[in-house]
Amino acid sequence: MKVSVKNLDNKDVGNIDLDNAVFGVEFRSDILSRMVNWQLAKRRAGTHKTRGISEIRGTTAKPWRQKGSGRARSGSIRSPQFRGGAVIFGPMVRCHNHKLPKKVRKLAMKTALSAKQAEGKLIVLDSTKLAKPKTSDLIKHLTKFGLGRALVIDGVEVNENFSRAAANLRGIDVLPHQGINVYDILRCDTLVLTRDAVSYLQERLK
Repeated sequence: MKVSVKNLDNKDVGNIDLDNAVFGVEFRSDILSRMVNWQLAKRRAGTHKTRGISEIRGTTAKPWRQKGSGRARSGSIRSPQFRGGAVIFGPMVRCHNHKLPKKVRKLAMKTALSAKQAEGKLIVLDSTKLAKPKTSDLIKHLTKFGLGRALVIDGVEVNENFSRAAANLRGIDVLPHQGINVYDILRCDTLVLTRDAVSYLQERLK
């Protein structure tokens, strides 16, 4: 499919062919859900922990005799029924990562890109080159596109002036093409790709 290429002034400067195998895939919510769960699981530190009975300081003596006191029998003051005692089956330090096949990850990326294209929320830029790293200049360019929450994907390296100007803007995220991911694509309202990013994605996902 052919898509017009814009410059930062929102003017057409040419066309680009988007591969249907990458930008025209059928929508699969189940694949996207699996991918997002996988990404968020990798972010989890897994450092949550509660102390077991062997880790709590305190006497090992029996609190009171087994019989005759009228109270329930008890063997340790470190038991869970006492204040400051252990937690039974509480969270322990562990890794939340799980495996997801490469084919599923690849299909999830294609599905996310195709969804943005189908919704008309995909913009292809010729370049992100800015003369000066001024936020005010970038705002003037972005208002011509009517962008709110957007993800901008550049080439191997993000244009330094563009990156510094966008750093002060809430809702505008800028990444090199190596950093593109499904979760960030789904979070943004509009996906902005440069020519370099499109060629990289088509070569990688074909």
